[in-house]
This record gives sequence, structure tokens and C-alpha cells, in this order.
Amino acid sequence: MRLVLLGPPGAGKGTQAQRLTARHGIVQLSTGDMLRAAVAAGTPVGLKAKDIMARGELVPDEVVVAIVADRIDQDDCRNGFVLDGFPRTPGQAEALGRMLAEKGLKLDGVVELVVDHSALVKRIETRVAEMTARGEAVRADDNPEALKQRLSAYTAQTAPLSDYYRTKGLLKEVDGMKTIDEVTEAIGQVLGAVAARG
Repeated sequence: MRLVLLGPPGAGKGTQAQRLTARHGIVQLSTGDMLRAAVAAGTPVGLKAKDIMARGELVPDEVVVAIVADRIDQDDCRNGFVLDGFPRTPGQAEALGRMLAEKGLKLDGVVELVVDHSALVKRIETRVAEMTARGEAVRADDNPEALKQRLSAYTAQTAPLSDYYRTKGLLKEVDGMKTIDEVTEAIGQVLGAVAARG
């Protein structure tokens, strides 16, 4: 099963991706982790990415797609994968589709966790207050203002992906405001329908 998981920061993508990997025996692929691993391994595409990152520039789509392509060729991806954090734009989605087609593969589905942005901000305010009360360190970017900025960036850049995948007939929306278990159950139902059709 080959999936893309969409949703804004704080929507619970990481949690659901971990549950999908456990349930379906597939691998969670985070582009940040893959970039770091390719750089550390000194692969040709990793060395290219290292130079770009050293200059403080964003890694271009074709380099990220090449890193994803290398990664899904590895044995542990044979049963499938869930992409978390990639693609981020319709351009990246097109590049991903072309790369998969060259390998004779295709996505089975795209699951979007639909959430209320103002509720996400409240959620993070509560979490920060609870962590502070327990005397725990709070990450610098773990605050309502940073989240608001990340949400607006997501809306501008990544939200058009929903329309892109909707027109391809791949998008399945799940209410991300429910409990973690309810969201997992809803994703399971959506993927069950995809598998039955497939």
C-alpha cells in the first residue's frame, strides 16, 4: 500500500503514520529523515543535497524526488510506504507521480486529515500550558504564534494539493478533530474501501 498523508502542522499526521506502518507493515517516509540519511550515507544525491543545504538554500524538487526514489527502492519498502511531509506542492506531486510511473508503481490513496485551524491553535496553547506547569522544556517553535505562521504557509503552499489529488480521484478526507483512535478507525475504513476497489 502506497499512501500520502496530508494535513497541517499539529493535525496528528505523525501519530497516524506510525499506526499505519504498524497495521499494514509499511514504512513511514519523512522527507526530512530521508534527506539527513542520504547526506549521512554520502549517496550521490545526498552529496548534492548537502551542498545545497550548506548554502542555506531549499533543496529543489528534483533532488527531493530523487531521494524518495532511492529510498523506495530499498527492500523494506516492498510492501509499501506512507509519505509524510511530501509532496508539499502540486509540482512535487506531479514529479512524484512521474517517478512512480517510471518504476511501474502508483499511489493507492491520499488521506487528508481535515482540522479546524483555530482549534489547533487552542490545542497547542493547552499543551504549552500543561508542559510549563509540569516544568518541562517547550520547543521554541511550539507556540501559538509560530503555529499560526506555519498554518498560513501550509494553506498557501500545500492546501492546493488537496484539489490536485481530488481531481485525480485519490483524495480521501478524514475528520482530524476526532480522538486519535476515531481518526485511526476512519482511515482504516477509507483504506478498506480503496483495497476493495483496487
